[in-house]
Amino acid sequence: MARTIQAIQQEIFTRIGADENLVELNSTSKTALYRLFVFVVSFSIWVLEMLFDTHKKEVEDIIEQKMPHRPSWYRTKAKAFQYGFDLIEDSDKYDNTGFTDEEIQASKIITYSAVTPNAGQLLIKIASENGGVLAPITDSQKAAFDTYIKEIADCGVKYLVINTQPDILILTLQIFYDALVLDENGMSRLNGNYPVQEAILQYMKELPFNGELVLAHLVDKLQLVEGVKIPNIINAETQIYDKGSESYLPAQPITVKTVPESGYFTVPNFDNVTYVV
Repeated sequence: MARTIQAIQQEIFTRIGADENLVELNSTSKTALYRLFVFVVSFSIWVLEMLFDTHKKEVEDIIEQKMPHRPSWYRTKAKAFQYGFDLIEDSDKYDNTGFTDEEIQASKIITYSAVTPNAGQLLIKIASENGGVLAPITDSQKAAFDTYIKEIADCGVKYLVINTQPDILILTLQIFYDALVLDENGMSRLNGNYPVQEAILQYMKELPFNGELVLAHLVDKLQLVEGVKIPNIINAETQIYDKGSESYLPAQPITVKTVPESGYFTVPNFDNVTYVV
């Protein structure tokens, strides 16, 4: 793991102080020539160590993704699905000969995927993107994807493909605010936007696909909003979409944290956010 620039500098200064031939390099001025040289060298070493970390991560990811029979392999294969394309016989790869890069990229409709073991089977959660918003793929696309997974899955592996509407997140919030910065509806007096709403949506956007929503982390996010003194989550609930009835099930409470059944959330409105001076 890369050290900080400060840590590298301190190690160099320590070595300089221990070398009797460099005893005259003792100025504490930030603009001292030798200190500037130390900074340049330290920054260069830091960049190199960061590159080493990045390379190591890339190699580890390649190894992880290429190992069959693991959830990560299924996740990689789910995102590699190409709608309308046929697999090379007896393989898990496509023959893209004669197709442009644009055509190949357009066929890859699975933008997000997460695969986790659950009760003796793999849950393969997938989602596409529609206008920059996460959304399930169509029934026709899902039928093709099911055939693809059946073709490439290891013999005997049980799995369940989850491709549903997003979980609905219902938040009841009490925001103690600075009346100099926000009005009684949470609007910024300076910019005319709604910072609390934007922070909630930003938190949802930053949440990884199938990531764990932690209420305490959401509070931390809201605490950073200008004009917010105390963010108080009075109640938090989720509603899961049931494909059988084609409707959302009754809301269930979130106590501390939760993982979305669909892999992602939507926040339909902010009707239950109230502002208190």
